[in-house]
Amino acid sequence: MKRSIPTLALSILFGAACSSTVYSQCAIGEVEVTIDVMTDAFGYETYWELLPSGNACGTGTIFAGGNTAVGCNGAGAQTQTPGGYGDNLTISEGPWCFVDGSQYDIFWADDYGDDGLDFEVFVNGISAGQFDGTGEGQTFTFTASIPPARDMAITTITAAKYVFENANVMVSGHIQSLGADVVTSFDLNYRINSGAVVTENVSPVFMNAGDIILFEHGTPLTPSGVGANTLTVWASNINGDTDLVPANDELSSELIVNAAIPNIIDQYLIGVPTIQVVAGAGDGLNIPRDLDFHKDLARNELWVVNKDTEESGSSTVTFMDVNAPVIQSQMLEDQNNWHFMSLTTGLAMSDNGNFATSPGVYDANHNGGDAFTGPSLWSSDLAVYAQPSGGNGSHLDMLHQNPESQGIAHESLNRFWVTDGYNGDVTMNDFRNDHGPGADDHVDGIIKRYQEFSITKDPNDHIVSHLVLDKPTGLLYVVDHGAQRVMRIDINTGTTGPAPTWPPAGAYENYAEYRTVVNYDWDEVISTGLVEPAGIDVIGDRLLVSDHSNGAIIIYDISAMPIVELGRIQTNMPGIMGIVVGPNGKIWAVNATTSQLLMIEPDAFAGIPERTTTQQLNAYPNPATDRVQVSLENYTGGTVRFDLLDAAGRLVQTVTTTNSSHTLSVAGLPAGPYQLRATLADGQLMHHRLMVTR
Repeated sequence: MKRSIPTLALSILFGAACSSTVYSQCAIGEVEVTIDVMTDAFGYETYWELLPSGNACGTGTIFAGGNTAVGCNGAGAQTQTPGGYGDNLTISEGPWCFVDGSQYDIFWADDYGDDGLDFEVFVNGISAGQFDGTGEGQTFTFTASIPPARDMAITTITAAKYVFENANVMVSGHIQSLGADVVTSFDLNYRINSGAVVTENVSPVFMNAGDIILFEHGTPLTPSGVGANTLTVWASNINGDTDLVPANDELSSELIVNAAIPNIIDQYLIGVPTIQVVAGAGDGLNIPRDLDFHKDLARNELWVVNKDTEESGSSTVTFMDVNAPVIQSQMLEDQNNWHFMSLTTGLAMSDNGNFATSPGVYDANHNGGDAFTGPSLWSSDLAVYAQPSGGNGSHLDMLHQNPESQGIAHESLNRFWVTDGYNGDVTMNDFRNDHGPGADDHVDGIIKRYQEFSITKDPNDHIVSHLVLDKPTGLLYVVDHGAQRVMRIDINTGTTGPAPTWPPAGAYENYAEYRTVVNYDWDEVISTGLVEPAGIDVIGDRLLVSDHSNGAIIIYDISAMPIVELGRIQTNMPGIMGIVVGPNGKIWAVNATTSQLLMIEPDAFAGIPERTTTQQLNAYPNPATDRVQVSLENYTGGTVRFDLLDAAGRLVQTVTTTNSSHTLSVAGLPAGPYQLRATLADGQLMHHRLMVTR
């Protein structure tokens, strides 16, 4: 159930109502305990026991439930026979009378090793403990006693971990009531490091013992200190009174603040950029299709995803520090990449330390069945990613509703945008809370389809159609490879529409929401000049698009409509797909034809600072059709060289003169953008953009 108050979005995730029942069946000094057992979609895989605390499974067993064929030693064995609990059920076991304050263990095992049982313990009808089962199984300990009247704890902080300086960051997470009293109001607080406390009152609210609420503080934080910071969140003033268990009040998380990426894209419009081959097949690259930097930009950690083959599944190559004199890399393959990462087209890093990939395969099971395929969520922690973790590899989540995906872009936390190549739709995919490595619970996911225009994929299923979100504006730029164009969606517009008509029988899985979005703002922003568009990135008011056919990277001005092409980086290396602007502003790309990672730098002279005096380079008229008068105001320094360069940085005209002005003919030049460059006698440069029209 969701509820809203003026400054805080709240939703009850789970919980049970308190009871006023008098528990007279237990002796004085005892309490009545019941346990709710919640199964997943494979209830027959699980077994559990209630034990005196410290006892091994099978020793002094108070109660046993589930499939006895699994038993104490069946975790991960995958040898179960049908039996035990049913699927997706809540079973109440007990009651038992235990000595008040005594401790007990819950042991459970999952035959497949992909999660299985959750437990909620009730003491005299009041929720006194909640336990989420993960992996092959665990042992949980609880105390048989009634909770104190007021006790609240922040259970998770879901705010972004990697942010930019001076950006607005929403403080979000989960808070739980652990006290016996119904919570009707509380204060939610946060601070950065030892700074000022930011407080808002949450009221009205209704929380029983055990209820968990998803919160978002109404006042965003604005980090200012580049580097590592500490975000601390806590609740106070519960029902106007103190929290009786202060030990669990606060929860902290690390907040890494990045400096802004410098926008040096216009430097690529001057001269001839340098292209460096950083890595190749010998470094594990095998038809690389996309790349992205880890969101802790100071690490300079670059991830590349390979296409590989459908049968083998895709792989990743992680370059640890691309600024190091010797770059270290590691190629990794998840044990279940054949399903969760097959023919991968795109990779996007998240601001919470995760990343997501988009599969280009139709059927992730490879058995000719349904299009049971979609983006997968992973951890960028190399101690988790591609490490054994149960029956489903190390993936954190998957949403099976986007076959033949062509690209993926990050929005925030676990929310990503995907190009569904099979249906030609753009989709929003929010994994929300991941299920942990190797598990399979996707029910909290949200998918929304945007269907008012269609994307056409490469008929040969090779060249990708990437997309990128300009986060400050909320404008999503989508490559439409087949139509040789770029589309744009304003993700802040539109309303929820009806359920999608695909698949015809409804969603392949149960999700929290699977709907269409209608009446959103969209337009075609680039319709000419592209042959095989593939990769895309954005920084400030500059948009970059790669052309697979010739290796060109086209630079656009998106500050106003219509979008204007400013120039092209001619790599002369056909096969380029994914592109990304790195932490230092330089452009990185992958070439799927040559299996290479490329770093592209502006011409060396492009970084020479311009004059800061009263001198100014002018051009009139601008735009020009026939002739243009170029002049240097207030220049008395002697010889000056005027150069005219085309959009590819090629020299079109040059003249050296002792005059501070000169007339250039542009009558025979093609229409488009050009650069005027003045080289002064002391070697300094001045630049001016010129448009030629016809």
